[in-house]
Amino acid sequence: MNSFDMEERIHERYVNPYTDFGFKKLFGTEPNKELLISLLNALFDHSAQQSPDEPRQVVKDLRYLPTEKMEVYGERQAVFDVYCEGENGERFIVEMQKASQDFFKDRSVFYSAFPIIEQGKVGSDWDFHLNNVYTVGILNFVFPGNEYGKDCFHHEVKLMDVEDKHVFYDKLTYVYLEMPKFSKTEDELISMYDKWLFVLKNLTRLMERPAALQERVFTRFFEQAEIARFTPDESRIYEESLKQYRDLRNVVSSAERRGRVEGRADEKANIARRMKAKGFATEDIAEIAGLTTEEIYRL
Repeated sequence: MNSFDMEERIHERYVNPYTDFGFKKLFGTEPNKELLISLLNALFDHSAQQSPDEPRQVVKDLRYLPTEKMEVYGERQAVFDVYCEGENGERFIVEMQKASQDFFKDRSVFYSAFPIIEQGKVGSDWDFHLNNVYTVGILNFVFPGNEYGKDCFHHEVKLMDVEDKHVFYDKLTYVYLEMPKFSKTEDELISMYDKWLFVLKNLTRLMERPAALQERVFTRFFEQAEIARFTPDESRIYEESLKQYRDLRNVVSSAERRGRVEGRADEKANIARRMKAKGFATEDIAEIAGLTTEEIYRL
């Protein structure tokens, strides 16, 4: 760890939720299920306020499901950050996305196919009834090309009829949060939605629990997020996860700077080479760099 990382690390009291370890510890474990339930209800409550004619999804309980899925017709593996089932059979994919990807939307749709397919039942009695599937993406980047305005960071996407704009199919929902656009300060926090987005974006900068976050669920959240409470094994795994997060951030930013000069294709190759040298998994490199696994093997 270099001197910059050491200095930054010393001043961190709480875990970085953008790391794989941090996000899964806070939201992907049975003891912390109440944190995920509170976060999802805050997101769905906000969505209901934006679309008052649609019924609000309420999450009362969750059951964690295996996060690794294998494609039916090939060897490509999908690994979710968090994957859960609600008490009525609805499925929730919740992911923290650390960096922009060329085919992020394709990947998101591809992942949502798994909880749809696995609801299929063998035999002639199945009538194709499906339970709701929700994909929630907490993005540490902004969609490219100025697709949305600078103040528009919450997006709920459904299958919609382009002619009259009504929702054609309401059982498949994507919720995306462009976190860099969220700018509310502690004094501006009113709803649970605001509070959850604030704490997710600012957790590593905080040295104590903000006065505005007095709900019981945040007592649990800050207890679980405090690095000093980690076991030795948790501390070791977190350090590795934090190093990988910082390596990824540095690799992508450096390659993007060079890519502005060298061109888009070279930018992808630069990202892939540096991630490969850092020991990232081939599947992760493919998703971030926008290359096929064959192209990565040839580098």
